[in-house]
Amino acid sequence: MYVVTGATRGLGNAAARALVADGARVVVTGRDGERAAQAAAALGPDAVGLAVDNADPRAPQRLVAAARERFGRLDGILISVGGPPAGFAADTTDEQWEAAFASVFLGAVRLARTAAAELGEGGVIGFVLSGSVHEPIPGLTISNGLRPGLAGFAKSLSDELGPRGIRVVGLLPARIDTDRVRELDALSADPEATRTANESRIPLRRYGRPEEFGRAAAFLLSPAASYLTGVMLPVDGGMRHGF
Repeated sequence: MYVVTGATRGLGNAAARALVADGARVVVTGRDGERAAQAAAALGPDAVGLAVDNADPRAPQRLVAAARERFGRLDGILISVGGPPAGFAADTTDEQWEAAFASVFLGAVRLARTAAAELGEGGVIGFVLSGSVHEPIPGLTISNGLRPGLAGFAKSLSDELGPRGIRVVGLLPARIDTDRVRELDALSADPEATRTANESRIPLRRYGRPEEFGRAAAFLLSPAASYLTGVMLPVDGGMRHGF
């Protein structure tokens, strides 16, 4: 049984769909309660939706309580959040940085700490991060600042939780064909040309499909990946040539 945050659309939703397809039960969350309920309904009887803002300090306990009340157990959590607003260093405000820190970074830390206290041997904590952990993405300065720090936290947590048999993993998506990526492409003067240029830099010469990301996430969270921890898995069609 897994909790998947930010799962009303995009990468979180793709991961939730793959988990359910593999026979797991899930609690899916989003800031909008109606959308969370719709996402859960689309997943079927093995899913429940909950309105949760990752920045809310009460969110972690609410999620753990919901998982135990509905399904009686918690095997893992996948922490996914919407991307911070686009912009360059000169364009972003203190308020935008503070809001993004509360949601993307501190909210994820709280969720992970709470899950760690509840999980037993074989449990897993996953983070949906970004290829910006290794290489900044132009125009996403806030995200570029926060994701690498969260990856560092995840690696530290894997060392701390390893002796208890709890795994910590991260996924580093690049150009996956989600609404968020299409919105970013649309910020350019010629979105089609931008996409073509991006695809030319990907060895597989195309954007990834959400379901491809979802299957990668479901594998990392599953017992099939029981000897993988502290890893940051690029899901990028080969864009990053390295370790």
